[in-house]
Amino acid sequence: MNDLKIRTSSSSSQELIAFRICEQEFCVDVMSIREIRGWTIATPLPAAPSFVRGVINLRGTVLPIIDLGARLGFPIAEPTARHAIIVAQIGTQVVGLLVEGVSDIFTVSEDVIQPTPDVASETAKRFVRGVIPMEGRLISVISIASVLPEGMREAA
Repeated sequence: MNDLKIRTSSSSSQELIAFRICEQEFCVDVMSIREIRGWTIATPLPAAPSFVRGVINLRGTVLPIIDLGARLGFPIAEPTARHAIIVAQIGTQVVGLLVEGVSDIFTVSEDVIQPTPDVASETAKRFVRGVIPMEGRLISVISIASVLPEGMREAA
């Protein structure tokens, strides 16, 4: 898979990038995305949380890789060549988010995003800031800052 650089233009609407995890679709604001890369084997870190896959060398920078599915409560992924790493900037912290694949880039106005249902667990509400009904499917909008582990949030 070739690396994909994201270019955005300024607009009053929000541009989002959609991806898959465990047969479900999620999205994040494209403004927090630096690039999308193919899966690269990560070097494990001792005593790291189970959702931290390890680190990779990204052009001379050590980049922590978070299994986004595991962070959201899904089973730990077994990455294949179809998986992708979304390189995201969260405050001053740059992290790689392991997803099953990027599916779409689209633009929506804020009023299209519906609130997370009240029946969702507190954990779901912490990560999901809303839901977008689109073309017969529902896409959950991830609050990207909540993805960082507590120790990494200080820099965000």
